[in-house]
Amino acid sequence: MHLAYPAVLSALLFCTGLYGVLARRNAILVLMSVELMLNAVNLNLVAFDVWLSRTAEETLHSGQALTLFTIAIAAAEIGIGLAIVLAVHRNRGTADIDRLRDTAEGHETPAADGSDGDAPATGAAAEKAEATA
Repeated sequence: MHLAYPAVLSALLFCTGLYGVLARRNAILVLMSVELMLNAVNLNLVAFDVWLSRTAEETLHSGQALTLFTIAIAAAEIGIGLAIVLAVHRNRGTADIDRLRDTAEGHETPAADGSDGDAPATGAAAEKAEATA
């Protein structure tokens, strides 16, 4: 088999994962896209290892060893990432990345009762004054 076939497949997988990271808003789908990108890297590592082992006299299989490390890192990343996403979903009620970024930056939505939006700021100031008193 030529090296071009797994390299093209790997490039397609990586581009699909990159699109998923850039276009998705759900944090779990972003993590799945990152996993797809890591699998494309693993495919490339193994393909180049096989290709280089045919030309080299000694076969070290370093690409396969690096693939095992990448799989271990990906497993740890998905475990920690899912734990963080679940904790954020439990606290905030959403896993939408845009909403989480807006709340983290302090861009609160206007009040739902139709006020001009000054009431939440004064309410926050009053809560702060009560906490210090």
